[in-house]
Amino acid sequence: MLATTYANRQWIYAKRPTGRVSDEHYNLVESDLTPELAANEVIVRARYISVDPYMRINQSERNTFDQPHPLGTVQGAGAVCQVIASNSPAFKVDDWVLTYSGWQLFAKCHAGDLTKLDANLAPVSTALGVLGMPGRTAWFGLMDAGLPKPGETVLVSGAAGAVGSLVVQFAKKAGCRVYGIAGGADKGKFLTDKLGADGAIDYRKFPDSDSMSAEIVERTGGVDIYFDNVGGYITDAVIPNIKLRARIIICGAMSQYDGGLDKPDMGPRFLQHMLFKRATIQGILARDFKHRMDEMLNIVGPWVRNKEIVFEETIVDGFEKLPSALNRLFEGKSVGKLLVSV
Repeated sequence: MLATTYANRQWIYAKRPTGRVSDEHYNLVESDLTPELAANEVIVRARYISVDPYMRINQSERNTFDQPHPLGTVQGAGAVCQVIASNSPAFKVDDWVLTYSGWQLFAKCHAGDLTKLDANLAPVSTALGVLGMPGRTAWFGLMDAGLPKPGETVLVSGAAGAVGSLVVQFAKKAGCRVYGIAGGADKGKFLTDKLGADGAIDYRKFPDSDSMSAEIVERTGGVDIYFDNVGGYITDAVIPNIKLRARIIICGAMSQYDGGLDKPDMGPRFLQHMLFKRATIQGILARDFKHRMDEMLNIVGPWVRNKEIVFEETIVDGFEKLPSALNRLFEGKSVGKLLVSV
């Protein structure tokens, strides 16, 4: 017998932050979701909900790669869900699916907006990490924009995060020397001992970009590929140390997301270095490679199944913790992909 209603909970984006995001920027709303389904509609129940740095970009007032996230709507996010009711021949109850249903417990979705997951191939949570958007970003950002060659030196900022930790491993598999930048001794050990990086640089040890720049050149001897997840003074420190015909991949600028999004800090004075080294710099977004997802999965999927790659997850329990979990990304309190289990 169908339930009369589903008791839904939603985090509604209600106020644009000027600094650190908190519960005050959301309204936690409870409502009833009715079970009636149109043709090819499905009701899903979230099990894992993603928090990602790009959400802070979308919360700014200006147009970026998207229009600003509209106020008064559910916070958008990827989610791994289970089907609990279906009026589609493509999905049955208990199927695992990937959706973009956002920060809510239940959602009605059109079957065309769901991707079926095979829970026997890998943990379903990997659809939000190594086998999802972060994996796609890391793979195509490095391989298509970075064009790594054996023996080259790759430097990754935000190297212990969801994307950075995969770039480190993909670059090692491409035969490169790889160095990661992360905060703290524990993350440094994670990079070298668990991911196989050739070295780790703790950005917290350096009071300014000049001292950090000196450490980078001493440790690496110069950088062929810089995969940038953070921007700010870390990137200021890296750019003077690029080699001839270096490739710089701009994946993110997390140092600018946690306040000041609409008036970001000045960027590094890098143009002279780009000229001297005839280097290239390219921004990349996961959405640009969505149509090539199968290509990435065919390569990375077997690595995951055969335990040839580390896909660390930090899982926070509790739907009510979603806003605070988003903050953890900017507080250095997570390793690998950050998820909220609901």
